[in-house]
Amino acid sequence: MSEPDANDAIVVKGLRKSYKKLEVLKDVSFSVKRGTMLALLGPNGAGKSTTVKILSTLLPFNDGSVSVEGYDVATEADKVRSVIGLTGQSAAVDELLTGRENLVMMGRLYRLTKESAKARADELLEEFDLVKAADRPAKTYSGGMRRRLDLAVSLIAAPPIIFLDEPTTGLDPRSRIAMWESIRRLMERGTTILLTTQYLEEADQLADRIIVIDNGGVIAEGTAKELKSKVGKDRLELTFKNDKTLALAKAELGKAAAEVDNDHTLSVVIDDTNKDVKDILEKLSKKKIAIESLAVHKPTLDDVFLSLTGKKKQAEKAEEK
Repeated sequence: MSEPDANDAIVVKGLRKSYKKLEVLKDVSFSVKRGTMLALLGPNGAGKSTTVKILSTLLPFNDGSVSVEGYDVATEADKVRSVIGLTGQSAAVDELLTGRENLVMMGRLYRLTKESAKARADELLEEFDLVKAADRPAKTYSGGMRRRLDLAVSLIAAPPIIFLDEPTTGLDPRSRIAMWESIRRLMERGTTILLTTQYLEEADQLADRIIVIDNGGVIAEGTAKELKSKVGKDRLELTFKNDKTLALAKAELGKAAAEVDNDHTLSVVIDDTNKDVKDILEKLSKKKIAIESLAVHKPTLDDVFLSLTGKKKQAEKAEEK
């Protein structure tokens, strides 16, 4: 991890958390610069939500140091809570109250005046496209509407830092995209965001930087582009009609072409996409080798995660031997 500086809104060093003999977090370190989003990416049980609970003062930790906007999480919890908002994995709204009532109530809890709380509620209802449903009980809201209301509630005091703990879990694709738009608007305003997610596409779409967590530890860190570059280069996948044309193409392309699991498909690593694809197609065309279909496959975060976690598991198996 790079050395933290004055522009870091969140700094975590050597964070450890155990439940008796079970070590949930193992020497986790990272920082988040103001006005950027960091995504904690990993499978269930990786330690993402535990990290967020510690950062938001909801859970003590065993070792290390954690600061949010310069405040020590362990000794200045009240000050930390004054600069953060938290949206958890399930909507934390009162279902018997209307959307407007939920927002006004939270505003009053943050010691806004009655007028200020109502004005702020109106702003957030407009921003999160909840005006039409504002005076309906929250229990009548769809899953996506509840999540948007939950995010709005966490923003009632306009905190500079927001923790989003798997905010789109359980949402249908349309609601997830709507939630992404809401999050992007927060980023445009300069809010610092820590996002935890299991969705690789979500991290790819939204985050400035990504940390991959597995088995309680950080196994990779970087931008989406940097992480994808670790997996490898682009690949051209060529599919042929039958065994005969596959064999002819394989002979023509030589060692550069590798057969993949798909029927009659070859994969070729390419450096310069336009030039290399053109050269390969011309080479096959000259030999009158017909292609059924082709596709350029770029490394994805799915490839990154599978590659990283696969290597980790292989290393663990080797150590056990």
